[in-house]
Amino acid sequence: MDTKTTEGVKITVTTNYLPDYSSPVQQHFVFAYRIKIENNSEFTVKLLRRHWYIHDATGQMREVEGEGVVGQQPTLEPGETHEYVSGCNLKTGIGKMRGTYLMERMVDGRKFDVTIPEFTLVVPYKLN
Repeated sequence: MDTKTTEGVKITVTTNYLPDYSSPVQQHFVFAYRIKIENNSEFTVKLLRRHWYIHDATGQMREVEGEGVVGQQPTLEPGETHEYVSGCNLKTGIGKMRGTYLMERMVDGRKFDVTIPEFTLVVPYKLN
């Protein structure tokens, strides 16, 4: 589990390898990740955009950017949380992701980036 807090917004990430959707022989490795967003600030915030950097073990990096997360732009009151699950495919059994969410404070429209902590994506047997 990886965690990072920016301006009172805490991001926690957990990952899972999905062997039923992967094909190592074809260099296709699929991972799921669960993100928990906790608003520990005193302001209501809205998630506007996401920006991901995805790296695999060959050194290739790709960027993914877009509105919201899994089709949503959640608004979180102080003390509220939002969780979602998404996925990523890699050409290698080891990789990593990191990124940011663009958030907006609803009280004054101030926008700020929340850091998504870097986390690893590893096929379990690669660790043995």
